[in-house]
This record gives sequence, C-alpha cells and structure tokens, in this order.
Amino acid sequence: MASGSRPSSAPASPRDAWTPVGDRGVAAAAVAVGAVVDAVLIVVFAAIGRASHREGDAVLGVLGTAWPFLVGALAGWLVTRAWHRPTSVRPTGLVVWVTAVAVGMALRAATGEGIAPAFIVVATITLAVFLLGWRVVVALVTRRSRRAAVPHPKENLL
Repeated sequence: MASGSRPSSAPASPRDAWTPVGDRGVAAAAVAVGAVVDAVLIVVFAAIGRASHREGDAVLGVLGTAWPFLVGALAGWLVTRAWHRPTSVRPTGLVVWVTAVAVGMALRAATGEGIAPAFIVVATITLAVFLLGWRVVVALVTRRSRRAAVPHPKENLL
C-alpha cells in the first residue's frame, strides 16, 4: 500500500463512517430492519384501529386491515429505492408514508372496504407519526452520535 493511502474499506473521514449511503452501500441488516419496522408499525396501526372498534378475528382481521397499507408502503420503498437510504426521513419516509396511505386507501376502495373521511384522516396522521417518527428518532440519535464522535477543535490544544 502506498504511503498516505488507506484501505478501501476505511471511511474517507469520520463523517463518512456515519453516512448511511455511499460507495459502501447500506448493510443488508439496516435495510431489513427498516422494512420490518415499517411493516410492524403498519400492522400495529391496523391492530389499534381494530381494537378501538372491538372487531374480532384478531390475527386475520389485523392482516386484512393492514395488507393494503403494506402494499402501499412496498410501493413507496420501490419508488424511492429505499434500500439505499431506509432511515432517511426525506425522501424515503415521506414517500413511503404518502404511498402507504394513498395506495392503501385505493386498494380498500377497490375491494369494497370502508374509506370514510374520518378513517382517512386518522390513517394519514397515525401512519405519519409511525412511518416518519421512527426515522426522525434515528436521525436525531445519529446526529447526536456523530457530534460526540467528532472531537472539538479546542481539545487538541496542548
């Protein structure tokens, strides 16, 4: 290795170590976790809604309520190529949220399920909190960790 060069796997700078995307790509585990978190939160949304209306048939009923929104979220993942930046609020989170709601409501309407205005409002707000909220938390934690990892210039004065 030439003097001053670094191994190809080493980040170019401390900041690059925290960059979720780049030439290094995103670890498969991060993509899987992002997809699972989105899916679980959509299922939780469906479960909360069904419980609040005291609807029976717990597992199948929840999945029956969730599937249109899961398809919508998948569409959002494909549109944004979310596997490149699964924790990004913008564009990934925003597009996944909007497509989950829009496609979910369209599929519910196409299959004869209810799309009452109140349900649309509740679904839009709840899925925004869920699908954007976890990404905002990740961004804040990452930002805080990044700041802690970079030494302050005054610390180097000896």
